[in-house]
Amino acid sequence: MELTVLTLSFIFFLLIGVPVAFSIGLSSICTIIAAGLPVAVVFQKMVGGMQVFSFLAIPFFIFAGELMLYGGIADRIVKFANSMVGHVRGGLGMSNVLGCTLFGGVAGSPLADVSAMGSVMIPMMKREGYDADYAVNVTTHAALVGALMPTSHNIIIYTLATAGLAAVSVFDMILGALVPALILTVANLIAAYYVAVKRGYKTHGVFPGWGVVISTFLGALPGLAVIFIILGGILSGVFTATESAATAVFWALLVTIFVYRSLSWENFLKACAKACKTTGVVLLLIGISSAFGYFLALYDVPEKAGAFMQSITSSPWVVFLMINIILFLLGTFLDMAATILICTPIFLPIAMQYGMNPTQFGIMMLINCALGLNTPPVGTTQFVGCAIGEISVGQVMKSILPFYGALTATMLLVTYVPAFSLWLPETMKSVLN
Repeated sequence: MELTVLTLSFIFFLLIGVPVAFSIGLSSICTIIAAGLPVAVVFQKMVGGMQVFSFLAIPFFIFAGELMLYGGIADRIVKFANSMVGHVRGGLGMSNVLGCTLFGGVAGSPLADVSAMGSVMIPMMKREGYDADYAVNVTTHAALVGALMPTSHNIIIYTLATAGLAAVSVFDMILGALVPALILTVANLIAAYYVAVKRGYKTHGVFPGWGVVISTFLGALPGLAVIFIILGGILSGVFTATESAATAVFWALLVTIFVYRSLSWENFLKACAKACKTTGVVLLLIGISSAFGYFLALYDVPEKAGAFMQSITSSPWVVFLMINIILFLLGTFLDMAATILICTPIFLPIAMQYGMNPTQFGIMMLINCALGLNTPPVGTTQFVGCAIGEISVGQVMKSILPFYGALTATMLLVTYVPAFSLWLPETMKSVLN
């Protein structure tokens, strides 16, 4: 009875347009009332869910990304990427892929990536004769790599969502995501080049020479260094994940104020305001999802979901495919953080039961959730890209298949080949030990 109330009320609130965070909270209250428990339980779980020291990493990573966004890092990254591949067929599209990947590593947010790189690259590509739908698809899909990069706050959210289910470290997740991020970047480059050749886009200019490549790289290096600082600091044990996030903020301020001198006081205040807003939304989701997760555990939802899947098939391959399909469908109308917080307690135990490593599952979930960011009806990165490109979502969806293919291929490789997400963490552990 209570589980039915929880499910139906959550779906109902979503369908009538209630924001995800409030839908989760209201459905939890409805379930409490149906179960005859004190409503205070919901608020106790919310407060307890947010009072975790490790959560400090989330606002720090978000703030560092916003400082990089408003501090002019994107322009230098674009110049570097364009110097390498801008001269080949579809070169601006490939420059876009590389630029979004590099900036995603700095900002750690697909949405920030689209906002920064899209504002630069989409109008530029349209002026050079590229179709708007191509420019938007290249930008929005390349930006999704940011969800897998070391500065991604979604990695922190996943590790916290696994509490009590499995021992997953930020160290393992950061290292485990690097190879899939590289694979996804290569897949996006292939998709961008394929569509450019198919449409007959012309080449623009000639290779400027390695001197220009090196000079533009050196210009972008201070901003890109945050990736290596975070990785090096965590791997060497100099600081924890939370401390690395604070270090990222310090470095972002240092670079944008004293090195590039591109962060104005007005943009600094904008970065602060945006970071506060995003942090508030994420922490609200975490708190409310803690209450929601309490009911999922109380009514044995993971066990019942696992039993249902076992009644359909006993093949791990099919079970993993079913999990991917469900995550994709949920990701089309849930935000990335909400999907991670709601689905991890349900599907991680099932995946582990069939032999999937928790780190591998986390990378698979991040890619799947990223795919949802580019799929209507929510599709936040896609809507931002379409707004910048001045084109409708419907027009973009007509030519999205090659880019969907790149994401899907990467997701399937991570799902069915554990080495892609586990080799690097295991290798580094053996080296450090």
